[in-house]
Parts: sequence; C-alpha cells; structure tokens
Amino acid sequence: MFYDAIKKNHGLPHDPFKAIVTPRPIGWVSTQDAAGRHNLAPYSFFNALSDRPPIVFFSSDGMKDSASNARESGVFACNLATFALKDAMNASSAPLAHGVSEFDRAGLTPVPCTLINAPRVAEAAVVLECETLEVKPLVDRSGQAADYTMVIGQVLGIHIDDACLVDGLLDITLLKPIARLGYRDYAVIDEVFQLTRPGS
Repeated sequence: MFYDAIKKNHGLPHDPFKAIVTPRPIGWVSTQDAAGRHNLAPYSFFNALSDRPPIVFFSSDGMKDSASNARESGVFACNLATFALKDAMNASSAPLAHGVSEFDRAGLTPVPCTLINAPRVAEAAVVLECETLEVKPLVDRSGQAADYTMVIGQVLGIHIDDACLVDGLLDITLLKPIARLGYRDYAVIDEVFQLTRPGS
C-alpha cells in the first residue's frame, strides 16, 4: 500500500507511522522546577544525535513539565527504562496534576545527580546527566507550528550499574532496556548479533 502522509488517507484503524519507526529507546526524563518539585516522564521520541560530544534529544507533545523544567533549570536527566522497571515507567506516564510527584506515584526513589541540579531514578541502571542546549518548537514544511517541542541536551555525566558491565563492555542483554514500538507495543532487548563494517 501507499498513503499520503500529509492527508493521512491510509484507511487503517491507526496511523502506522510510530509502528514503522521502531524500536525507539525511551528517554525517562527527570527534572526539577524552580520550587524544587520533581518531575519524571517517559518519552518515546528520544535518541542520541552525536557522540562527540555526546548529545541527546527528547520531543514533548506540547510544552509539558519536562520541557519547561529543562528550559528553566537548564538541565535534565535521562534514566534508562529497563524491563525490571517497566511497570514503574508506565505508572510515571499517568497525567498527574502539576506539582504531583511521579516518583511517588511509581514507587521510585529520587536521588540527586552528581553534576546537575536535577533528580535521577536511584533504581535505574543507566542515567545520563544533561545540560540543556536548546528547546526548539517544531514546525512543518510550511512553517506552521507543530504539536511537539524538541529538547536537546549535552551529556555531562553517565551513571552505569557495574553489574551490567562484562569485560569492560556494557552488556545490553543484562541491562534489558525496553523500546517503544507502535500502538501499545513494547520490546525488550535481550539478544544481539554483530556485524563488522566492510573496508573500502
């Protein structure tokens, strides 16, 4: 089949775009507002943009607390959502009132980051401490405002649970990060294979 992505004339029960661009890692973003209140929310529009320097982004549907806090405080943390924390991650996605702690709702422990003034999830095996570089409202090809706001951050520090390291390498099968697929589907990474890039 072919459908026009602008007209969305696919005739399917749901737009398949998010099911096509998969798997997507989950940026479980923790921030703090000016009053010191903690916020935690998962974002499936999240990924790395660069490794020299390490830069990541997450994209928020509207100007939600995570994006607002990242802009105002200048920092945010990305906690890796793993299979062991899948239920807590899901609980933290509930639409709570402003100022109500998702950490409490999900039964998680907020602890201070090392280099930035933001909380991190103590139970998370990997956490990226980030400085906000840009908060950018997205626009479409005609310049019209889109629904999403992109937050770009440079990674300043990284926490890794030593139990996930084998011979100095991060073992993704021990970590078991979860990924967002389409619809209500998720996947867990517990098996890998290797390819070697060919020479010229």
